[in-house]
Order: sequence, then structure tokens, then C-alpha cells
Amino acid sequence: MIVSNLILVVCVLVSVAFLTLLERKVLGYVQFRKGPNKVGFMGILQPFSDAIKLFTKEQVYPYMSNFNLYYICPVMNLSLALFIWMSLPFITVNMNFNFSILFILCVSSISVYTVMLAGWSSNSNYALLGSLRVVAQIISYEVSLFLIMLSFLVLILSLNLLDLMKFQEFTWFFFLMPILCYMWLVSSLAETNRTPFDFAKGKTELVSGFNVKYSSGTFAMIFLAEYSNILFMSVLSTLLFLGGDLVTLSFFLKILFLVFFWIWGRGTFPRFRYDKLMYLAWKCYLPVSLNLLIFFFSLKKLIFILFI
Repeated sequence: MIVSNLILVVCVLVSVAFLTLLERKVLGYVQFRKGPNKVGFMGILQPFSDAIKLFTKEQVYPYMSNFNLYYICPVMNLSLALFIWMSLPFITVNMNFNFSILFILCVSSISVYTVMLAGWSSNSNYALLGSLRVVAQIISYEVSLFLIMLSFLVLILSLNLLDLMKFQEFTWFFFLMPILCYMWLVSSLAETNRTPFDFAKGKTELVSGFNVKYSSGTFAMIFLAEYSNILFMSVLSTLLFLGGDLVTLSFFLKILFLVFFWIWGRGTFPRFRYDKLMYLAWKCYLPVSLNLLIFFFSLKKLIFILFI
């Protein structure tokens, strides 16, 4: 298990590296330019060049910062982003267990604290405001994400990710409940702080947000954690409603499509307004997801009564 987990972590980090290259290439073509194309063949080695540059730069720290928390937070952020991958049911089964979805929710909730403490420990007003905004945003959308996920869990009556795969053998949940799937994707964008909901990094008013005081390796860790979460949400979305069969090539093509959706959103949409973001979470998604949850629960109960 230790060996398979180490291989998984290395594969995730390499995937994150090439995800950054894919993003820069796609955004380049969206803006009618080529993107990175000098290092290696067609820029294929650019992510490794960026990694060497970031980790070899001089590490600076604010004189008035809370030194211990300031350094621990990026490490914990990356550790939690990689730790959450352990619950995914790969061919080797890994740490997949009957309550794997609860494990995912618990670990993703803890990662909020690392962002909050990273902004606070920097002892900068810009960083503190950025961390407060991202904490409010993530907590708000975690509520809607959990309620949306509950509808899927009510249908399969299990907390195991493998059961999602079994129940979608003949038809995807995307065709059964498309509204919930669209809501899940938008909430995932907000949960991972991506455009058009990237308020944690509002460069115009927050000078890059909660990570403004970080440089060199610590900045790279925050960057890696963000892109690791994007990949993980793509994998989880595939398992939830795109019939993710782990042993087929189509599973990875679906993940690639969802990752492209994340990047496409960044190249297409302008930034949302913050009050509209909160309005969307609490006054649109929360009542709709609650109503749909009651509907699916009643439907499941009706089927149970009729056939049992």
C-alpha cells in the first residue's frame, strides 16, 4: 500500500506539471498566441523548468509574520491535497473503503484552515482579506456540494465510490439528473477558486490574495495544491455522473474533458461579483439542491415500497 501510494503521489505531481502546460497552451490559443514553445519539443519540458526556477529562488519571509505557521501552512495545504487522493478506488484498491466519500469531505474541509492561517500568519492586510474571502466562499459552496452529493448517495444508498461505478453500468447519472450535474460543476469551480469565482486571487484589489507574501518553494506548494484539487474534482465528477469505469481509457478521456472545461472557463468568463456569488450559493443552489434531495429520497422510497 505504501508503494502504491508513493507511485500515486508521483503520478499526481507529474499530472499537475503537465496540467499547467496544458492550461498555458490552451489559454495561449484562446488569445491567438502559441504559449510556451521553447523548452524542449513544443515546450514539453516547460513545467520542469518552472519547477526548478521556483524551488531554487531565494526564499523571503515577512519580518512581522508568524514564522512557524507561515511556513507550515503551504506544506499542510499540499499534504492534504495529496492525501485526499488516497481514497480513490484505483485498480490496486488503495485506501478505498466503505466511507470513502465521508473521508473526502473531511479532508477537503480541513484544507480551509490552511488557507485561512496562511493569510493570517503573513500579517498583511491584503493577505488577510484574501483568506477571509476564500474561507467564506469555500464554506458556502461546501454546503451546496454536500447537498448535491447527497442526492447521488441516496440513489445508490452507499458511501463507497466503487458503488457509483456499479450503478452507472448502463446509463450515466448525468442523463438522470442533468440540473444537479451542472450545479455540481459550477460549485466545484467555486470550491477550487477558479475563474469566474477566483476571488481569493483578485489581483486588482488584493494584490494576488492570501498568497501575496509567499515566494519560491512555498508559493509553488500552494500552486501545486490548487492544481491537484482541480484534477481531483475532475476525477470525482467523472465517478459521480459520467460513469467512471476505472479500467478503461474513456475514464481518463472524461477526466481530460473536465480539466479542459476548467481551463476553458478561465479563458472565457469574466470574474463574477462577490455578492452575486454568495447569492448564487445561498438563495439558488441551496433551496434547489434541498428540493431535489427530497424528490430523489421520495422516489427511492416509492421504488422500495413498490418492488419490495
